[in-house]
Amino acid sequence: MKVTVVDGCISCGLCTEEYPDLFTMNEDGIAEAVGQVPPGKEGDVRQAVEDCPVSVIKIE
Repeated sequence: MKVTVVDGCISCGLCTEEYPDLFTMNEDGIAEAVGQVPPGKEGDVRQAVEDCPVSVIKIE
């Protein structure tokens, strides 16, 4: 499973606060995903997708 953040992030920080092992903020204040999801974190990714207020977290 791979996770990405597409264009449209509003820099709310929800994903980085709730799931710091899956998301970080880049130097522009935009969320970035770790890419390949670590084993056992699949449920966290699905929850992050649901929690994102602008629906820019995508699972591949």
